[in-house]
Amino acid sequence: MKKVLVVKASKVKMTPFVLNDFMQVKQRHGSMTRITKKSLKHLADDLGLPYDDKQIGFTKKLITAYLERQVK
Repeated sequence: MKKVLVVKASKVKMTPFVLNDFMQVKQRHGSMTRITKKSLKHLADDLGLPYDDKQIGFTKKLITAYLERQVK
């Protein structure tokens, strides 16, 4: 059997409920999404920027590394 301790209402400490105290590690910048070469090509086309596959590959590596450092 469990023991029960009876206390007076004046001895109970009331604090506001803060949801963030119960949440696990929060990400500062939201969740990380995958960057694909295809999405970079579509973005370059939408912006009217010239590109080649070598530049797209470099850009993908650079943006991925940047986002990984921002999340840490």
